[in-house]
Amino acid sequence: MSKPSPASAAPGADGADDVAGVVLTASRLLVAISARSLASIEESLTLPQFRMLVVLDSRGPMNISRLGEHLDVIPSTAMRMVDRLVAAGMLEREASPASRRETLVHLTGAGRRTVGRATDRRRREIARVVERMPAEARANLVEALRAFNEAGDEPRADDGRPAEW
Repeated sequence: MSKPSPASAAPGADGADDVAGVVLTASRLLVAISARSLASIEESLTLPQFRMLVVLDSRGPMNISRLGEHLDVIPSTAMRMVDRLVAAGMLEREASPASRRETLVHLTGAGRRTVGRATDRRRREIARVVERMPAEARANLVEALRAFNEAGDEPRADDGRPAEW
């Protein structure tokens, strides 16, 4: 009789731990690719700052509280990040058209170009990795990652911009 795998031996296990381990390894690869792509475009930008730019690029202008929620940081941390990115010319603040008491943060042209260049470089490097995979594995990866991204509520990277952009 064969020994059950750890995932199947656990009560109610559905292999989620095995999947989490594989995804964790993949995330290390993707973080390394992201760091290299960012370093080649903008050396002074940290990955958390770049993530802030990406959130604003994909979701549009927002206030500090909402931005902090998307980044899972407290508003004061988000504010410090915004201050640095405003000083770097990547972000701007403006009064909300809906409420003069609320300030919205949005990308500048330089911020949008930085996101675009780093994303293009990252896409090319990811494509090189994916090209080395067997065709069947690539097809399965697309389906699995679409479900993963949807479960994580991450907007598609290749979606068109909102009409106001």
